[in-house]
Amino acid sequence: MKTKIFIDGKEGTTGLQIYERFADRDDLEILLIDEDKRKDVNERKRLINESDITFLCLPDAAAVEAVTLVENDSTRIIDASTAHRTNDDWAYGFPELSQAHRERIKTAKRVANPGCYASGFISIVYPLVQAGVLPKDYPVISHAVSGYSGGGKKMIAAIEGGGKTKEMCSPRQYALTQSHKHIPEMQKICGLEYQPMFNPIVDDFYAGMVVSVPLIARTLPKKYTPKDIHKILSEHYVGQRFVKVMELGGGDTLPDGFLPANTLEGTNDMQIFVFGNDDRILIASRLDNLGKGASGAAVQNMNIMLGLDEATGL
Repeated sequence: MKTKIFIDGKEGTTGLQIYERFADRDDLEILLIDEDKRKDVNERKRLINESDITFLCLPDAAAVEAVTLVENDSTRIIDASTAHRTNDDWAYGFPELSQAHRERIKTAKRVANPGCYASGFISIVYPLVQAGVLPKDYPVISHAVSGYSGGGKKMIAAIEGGGKTKEMCSPRQYALTQSHKHIPEMQKICGLEYQPMFNPIVDDFYAGMVVSVPLIARTLPKKYTPKDIHKILSEHYVGQRFVKVMELGGGDTLPDGFLPANTLEGTNDMQIFVFGNDDRILIASRLDNLGKGASGAAVQNMNIMLGLDEATGL
């Protein structure tokens, strides 16, 4: 019997990407809503409760409302919005963080899919906090650059349509008031006492991102070198299918010394790099903001929940 899947919000960027990843899946039955009923609460409710798994690809308020429509105790939810990522009642959908995360996803009725920037940040900071490298009160700073698809349909239309301005051709910093919606998630999942300083940048390419965290070695509790940090991260992610710690300094992966952000576009992969010297250490996480940062991660979580090979369809 095929698993019944409903994507509430299939017309959005993440919803479409999830749907496209199901194109060759013969183990799934995709429940589709009529175009003229996309905002019909009763029709959405019917399909949510008819499904085995529903993906919520909605704004936060709509995602919260959608959860209230669930009456079938067998229906499981994967929420791609920000709404439930800091809710302890929801499993956090980053299975590579620990075996406990993976096991909770496997049995959960409710899974909060991580944010794109948050995925890159947490992939670096969580293991370092767990290993005692970063005290929980450490003043963490993070810089990140993303393709414009992270801005959703409105930004995509602005850049690819007729309204593109000269400024849109350049890297643009935003969330300048330190109010980015991923910051609470970054803090809570990593167990930080204080919110990190976060500097996101959107640039004129479609998809992909690099999230970096600089460390000043002399501010850490004890002396760590790039080699030490690389060893800690490598051991944390050993054996993972989608998260790989690359050769120290990048090696042959970065022959020209540049770290491009769009290399992993179209994949569910994440690569972690360690650079720097004994005084200043730079750690960077590279991923596709639409892949491991959104729809790819959602499909991976679904596979785990269904007891399948997590790479199925990815």
